[in-house]
Amino acid sequence: MAADPTPGTRIDMLYLSEPEVIEAGMKDMERCMEVMEEVLVLVAKGDYRMAGSSANSHGAQIGFPSSSPFPTMPLDAADRRFMAMPAYLGGRFDVAGVKWYGSNVDNRDKGLPRSIHLIVLNDKETGAPFAIMSGNLESAYRTAAVPGAAAKKLAPLNAKSLGIIGPGAMNKSALHAMTTARPTLDTLRINGRRRSTSEAFAAYAKEHYPQFTTIEIADTVEEAVRDSDIVSEAVTGLVGSENYPYIDGDWIKPGAFLSLPANLRMDKEYTTSGKARLIADAKKIYEAWAEEYPSPSHETAFGMIGLYWQDLIDAGELDESRVVNIGDVFDGTAAGREFDEQPVLFSVGGMGVEDVAWAKTVYENAVAKGIGTTLKLWDAPDLA
Repeated sequence: MAADPTPGTRIDMLYLSEPEVIEAGMKDMERCMEVMEEVLVLVAKGDYRMAGSSANSHGAQIGFPSSSPFPTMPLDAADRRFMAMPAYLGGRFDVAGVKWYGSNVDNRDKGLPRSIHLIVLNDKETGAPFAIMSGNLESAYRTAAVPGAAAKKLAPLNAKSLGIIGPGAMNKSALHAMTTARPTLDTLRINGRRRSTSEAFAAYAKEHYPQFTTIEIADTVEEAVRDSDIVSEAVTGLVGSENYPYIDGDWIKPGAFLSLPANLRMDKEYTTSGKARLIADAKKIYEAWAEEYPSPSHETAFGMIGLYWQDLIDAGELDESRVVNIGDVFDGTAAGREFDEQPVLFSVGGMGVEDVAWAKTVYENAVAKGIGTTLKLWDAPDLA
């Protein structure tokens, strides 16, 4: 028998489906970019907590073995994992929460996204959940809005050309962010592993972004990078540098902005030369990754270019001061560029604080608009 209700013991949650989060403003890229700028300044100042002993871990992951004596256990494959990304963010957000997702690249053969996400928001004092919502669009939009906010600050002011490497869902969101940051874009170059995916992306861009009067299929990464004012590289897949796309520094246009949220390989000489400005969403998350997955982390754990920078720092081959936080650039405590025409390489690792911030923003919109379904956890807990 459940306990009798007492004042203050009832817990309700607001549930928001994917159509409901859209109605509540999840796809408002301009607003999401503004929120991400706030988030990254708070992170640079330290007003946040995430997983792990350093409070900077990306999250907790369940992976799978290459073989198993247990017939029902999943086996290792590209992007197969379960991940929890808990976080607390301070400032005006002042909220805790978690993004939980499962991922399998084979989902695409079933018409499903590679990863399927759920967001839960919790009261910071009691721990009680107060919102639960569909998370795929949240994840896609905050992932794109972070480099979008950086591009608004650092991309060439009259940028005309955008190079896309990896024409998947992540770069569809990036297309929204970059055109929001720079409405002057009119030329699109697309490079994918298969021409069919590049052509499908081109058709998507033509339908949704008529500002692109020139759309080209780039047969190589070099063709997508050369002469592009902005480049968005978002290729996922197997770990190991032989599987990562490669960008030669000599291909990069002076003053270009490169958004790099996925696997990438670049030359050490160019990376350490100072020719390009190295900017991270948050340096401490790469330090935490390097602690969890000892060097060479970029080779054996995750392919983000920021982790390569951290490997070079740990090896004494790159001065730690050469990498700066975008939050420090936003609030003016660090320079975006050290000289005119310096390209910017922006590493994006992704953080749970971004998820809870955008999810709370959408939740507040939903409450104001009366969107969603109230779910009762209990009137009073059976065990208290």
